[in-house]
Amino acid sequence: MRVAAVQLHSTPDRDRNLAAADRLTREAAGAGAELVVLPEKWPVLGTPEQTIAAAEPFDGPILHWATSIAKELGIDLVAGSFSEKTGGARGANTSIHVGPDGELKASYRKIHMFDVEVGGRVYKESEHEAPGDEIVVTETADGVPLGMTICYDVRFPELYRILAVKGAQVIAVPAAFTFATTRDHWEVLLRARAIEGQAFVVAANQIGEHGGGLRSGGRSLIVDPWGLVLATAPDRVGHVAADLDLDAQARIRAELPSLANRRPEVYA
Repeated sequence: MRVAAVQLHSTPDRDRNLAAADRLTREAAGAGAELVVLPEKWPVLGTPEQTIAAAEPFDGPILHWATSIAKELGIDLVAGSFSEKTGGARGANTSIHVGPDGELKASYRKIHMFDVEVGGRVYKESEHEAPGDEIVVTETADGVPLGMTICYDVRFPELYRILAVKGAQVIAVPAAFTFATTRDHWEVLLRARAIEGQAFVVAANQIGEHGGGLRSGGRSLIVDPWGLVLATAPDRVGHVAADLDLDAQARIRAELPSLANRRPEVYA
């Protein structure tokens, strides 16, 4: 199974972002990717006010684009995430999975809100977005269980363990990781989540300045269940791809059965 992570430099310019996402998704599919993952908030990413102002209903233009291109290219597409207008006081940070038939397979709303201080800057995602409350495992066209997460979720190993216990063999991580945390934490966290869940991790990050002092660190990664990095994106817009050896994953899970050796009766 060949997968790709697309690395974008999204800005408040929606048309520019969509054109870049369309081009790179096509490039990834042309390179043989059967599953393509886009970054977090790729349609519009700027100041919180700019990003929220661009929020759209779930069944809006982004879903239409994703279903159309996935069907045209015959791929599974995790269309990163977008700001969803929910009708409530706050929106949602929503990711969608579309199959090669153009049908919506699953949606996931980011569970963990990025309410932190990093590099002297305060981020308060919960002011504009409400957290989701559903853990989502979907399935690719070839029947491979796919776990869905977004960015800050990667700091919560319990979510990734539950995804693995629910059967996820591949976990998608659309992200807009800050520059500082990309440099110091990004690879360590992704490799740890892959090792713990004995799962492939496909992490598509934003790169560059987005406006209002927001800056992402790039270095999109594809990691195998042994924790080995199969592909790393250079510090520019583009995509990286890798072949996932599902037979090797089965051997790892059989020979080092950490998932099977869990003792939930003790943890409770």
